[in-house]
Amino acid sequence: MTIRVSLDRVLLDRRMSLTELADRVGVTIANLSILKTGKARAVRFSTLSALCRELDCQPGDLLVYEPGPDDGPMDDDGE
Repeated sequence: MTIRVSLDRVLLDRRMSLTELADRVGVTIANLSILKTGKARAVRFSTLSALCRELDCQPGDLLVYEPGPDDGPMDDDGE
């Protein structure tokens, strides 16, 4: 399973810089950069909520599921 982050596209559509978003959300530029480049392993719901609030979007505007070859059945602990 691959989750792709579309933060760069949404920022471009809103004509907002990563620095401005970081200030509005209260997250470091480094952490937003990790999210933007798709290197994040997790995102807190509170951060996702703040991003959606400041970007006036829905979570589905930021996160996109792309099926991949590693999409097999999950085991009992969700992995």
